[in-house]
Amino acid sequence: MADKPEETAKPEAGRAVPKVEWDDSKMTTTYANVANAASTREEVTILFGTNQTWNLAKDREVKVELTDRIILSPFAAKRLWLILGGVLKEYESRFGKLDIEGREAPPQSPKP
Repeated sequence: MADKPEETAKPEAGRAVPKVEWDDSKMTTTYANVANAASTREEVTILFGTNQTWNLAKDREVKVELTDRIILSPFAAKRLWLILGGVLKEYESRFGKLDIEGREAPPQSPKP
């Protein structure tokens, strides 16, 4: 595993930041090359799986084996969105832009 960060939050003026302990004793690792998401007012659900289709020209159907479902509160989902955005920005600065064929960038939330 990669080194675990000791703290994830930056201190605000006059506010103590608690130390975060990352307990990975029950963690499992799963590979996914497909992800999808849906939401309700109360939760955001993210589905992960692997594409099982080897010959699209022959099969004419994409089969995805779903392996994991993560259900988040909207607040946790937004934090995940921000974290992933930062990770992908860093990735692209090191390795180049990721182009996803046939997909447009998701619309940005309007700023208040």
